[in-house]
Amino acid sequence: MKIIKCITNWLETHACAPAYSGWVLIGIAICFFGAGVNTMAGWLYVISGLSFALLSVAAVLPPLSLLGLVVKRLPIQPVTAGDDLTVELEILNQTNRPVTLLQVQDMLPFVLGKPLQKAIETIPTKGNYRLVYHHPTQRRGVYRWHTVELGTGAPLGLFWCRRLRDAAATAIVYPTVLPLTTCPFIDEIGEEDSKRGDPNSRPLQTATYGLTRSLRPYRIGDPIRLIHWRTSARYGELRVRELEMVTGGQEIIIAIDSAGKWEEESFEQAVIAAASLYFYAHRHSMQVQLWTALTGLVKGECSVLETLAATTTGEDAASIHPPSYPLIWLTQNPLTLSSLPSGSRWLLWQNTRLPQEQVVVNRDYPGIVLDSQQPLQPQLQKPISS
Repeated sequence: MKIIKCITNWLETHACAPAYSGWVLIGIAICFFGAGVNTMAGWLYVISGLSFALLSVAAVLPPLSLLGLVVKRLPIQPVTAGDDLTVELEILNQTNRPVTLLQVQDMLPFVLGKPLQKAIETIPTKGNYRLVYHHPTQRRGVYRWHTVELGTGAPLGLFWCRRLRDAAATAIVYPTVLPLTTCPFIDEIGEEDSKRGDPNSRPLQTATYGLTRSLRPYRIGDPIRLIHWRTSARYGELRVRELEMVTGGQEIIIAIDSAGKWEEESFEQAVIAAASLYFYAHRHSMQVQLWTALTGLVKGECSVLETLAATTTGEDAASIHPPSYPLIWLTQNPLTLSSLPSGSRWLLWQNTRLPQEQVVVNRDYPGIVLDSQQPLQPQLQKPISS
């Protein structure tokens, strides 16, 4: 059975293979020919000859109908995991005859899903057909595929043939960015920098986190979390904190231990955490960069999202040693915490394969031990341990 399938596949892609109705007609033609040989009846030879002639025509026409078809692919816009990819194909008919009863199959990678099949009734002479479809995504990644398959049995349906057309595609699925409303892990970096009083830092600006600069009466639209309740109780009216942060000074480096070994679920959470922390810091006007073992330092929203979409565990390290200045280190290997630069922070995912008592972390720097079995957003929004 496997050999027959391989032969049929080779015939369909290099010549053409009989369809079910074709096999039936071949059987009938052979029977008539055999009967004619036995009876020497001329009309049996005529029917047999007509059947073989019809089969010959039906075997030649399908490959000819695919000649002159050109497939062009429009760029695929990146999406976030869980959203649908919008894929657009344009099929051009460069021949002087219409093409009918065409089947188009976009050869998606198996990790992305099953190939899409679409039937096209007709493409007019010198005309084109635009095929647009939406494909669901589940996981981040950079997906590439290169071909579109055209198939037809027209006009008689007795034989079937398929031909591949080059139409390279790259689809980028970004990791999910969690809508963090607060993140002490990032917020307190501003406080520490303010306490150090770095003389090289830029002037302080009003912000929604950091050190309290002054208190003022509440105005409509002020965030409730900025209300200083103790002072408000003393004065009998709502008082709001005006805060400051350092917008200059050293940058925040979010580094993923992508060269190390990870459990799959933990690494996916680490990528989501890195994206969420980056955009949280970016929204609060902090200077922030991303580091992975393969790419080194990266900044810019699109560049960071593309890097996180493509990163994998056990990467070949172009820059295996992270920067020597303070960073936020995301890892599943507690042994790496002992070599962090001074002033760093860490997020450590528990390894479920190790007994809990064997997971020893470095308490010299602030950090959070995360559980991949629990929702990530509440864990990122809780206060850090010291």
